[in-house]
Amino acid sequence: MCSLQAEENHLASKAMALPRGDASSKVTLFEISWQDVLIPMVAEFLSLKELFNLRCCSQTAKRFVEAAFERRKDINVAGNNSRNIELAFAVLGKCCRRVESLHLARCHWMTDEYLLPILAENTRLRVVNLNECVNITPLALQPIIIECKELRILKLSKCQWLTTGAVDALTLHHNNLVEFDISHCTAIGERCLIMFFRKLNKLNVLSLANTPSVTDQVLIQIANYCSGLEHINLVGCAAISDYGIHVLTTSCRHLQSLMVHRCPNVTERVLAPLRGHLFIDRPQLGYNVPAIPGYINCLYLQV
Repeated sequence: MCSLQAEENHLASKAMALPRGDASSKVTLFEISWQDVLIPMVAEFLSLKELFNLRCCSQTAKRFVEAAFERRKDINVAGNNSRNIELAFAVLGKCCRRVESLHLARCHWMTDEYLLPILAENTRLRVVNLNECVNITPLALQPIIIECKELRILKLSKCQWLTTGAVDALTLHHNNLVEFDISHCTAIGERCLIMFFRKLNKLNVLSLANTPSVTDQVLIQIANYCSGLEHINLVGCAAISDYGIHVLTTSCRHLQSLMVHRCPNVTERVLAPLRGHLFIDRPQLGYNVPAIPGYINCLYLQV
């Protein structure tokens, strides 16, 4: 295979040899402007897999793909646990500089070693999905909490490593979250959640499914400070009751869906008046459950 310098000399010599103004002159792919044409018009429409396949073709292709990675705004490898995927992700960590959405749900190979480099170079993150990333630690959240000032969506479902200290740090640095998911996070205390929700007055979507520390007092804080809430998932929150649901639904007038399956202390006494006004995942006794709207169905299936 030609060396990098040899390929550059070859391309330069071909460029010099092209007759000016000759419309019939042939131009190779990589002689087209990268920044103005190839990256915005071609590379941005290729999947990560396709870009990595192209990267293997030559040294010039490798440089082109890495230049494309530098401008890429979305990285989605959710559920990808294929062989050597961590090596590919390490390349992204070295090249990416403008990522805004990072989707890593169910990446069981993900560790701090692979995650921290990409977080260090991408402080414009708006969406971070770490659902079921069980092998990272609270250390990986530090750059997200401290550096990513534009963060709007954070998903940490089934992250048992999430601690009260990490949530307290979020409380100090972020009040612009619009979507937050800490389902199945058992290490977080009630006091921590009460303090946290006092700052999230822009929250639209919230999932607290199977989080034992969610109580009526937590719901009262959500009602008082998150009045713009539209969707809330409380499946399996056994400590909440009719009182908390009543306060929540009275204050959150924009609420569109309420998921309270497996909440034994929430009864039809509070749910019956709400039916017909918002989606409730638990059917009324003797009635068929209504069709689940698409977006709400996605939330429900994560439980």
